[in-house]
Amino acid sequence: MASLSSPLRVCREILKELRAIQGPSYKQSLAYNYVLDQFRKNKVTGERYCRAQQEARHASLTYLCLLVSTRNHLALHNLYHGKGERSPEEVAGLVGLRLPTQPGGKGWENWPHVI
Repeated sequence: MASLSSPLRVCREILKELRAIQGPSYKQSLAYNYVLDQFRKNKVTGERYCRAQQEARHASLTYLCLLVSTRNHLALHNLYHGKGERSPEEVAGLVGLRLPTQPGGKGWENWPHVI
């Protein structure tokens, strides 16, 4: 899917990721200006095959993949990062398990005591 996308779509996706990372003031960042300059510099030309354009497209797709992967990594890191000591029930819940319950207790509480 990523290899079939147009350069304009890739540029928009990169700018969307920058906006997600930097917030509403992303248009004043150096990364924003650099991305727009690179896309303007590598517009489609009248040549039959433009190697620089293909390299720029590959670099832009790679950068987009890096931005998306970094955002996903940070989200997963914040979700699963260690927050100190956790209870066994909470740890089991993180991986989708439940601890077994013992409805009558463990059984040894009511054992007759020998005097």
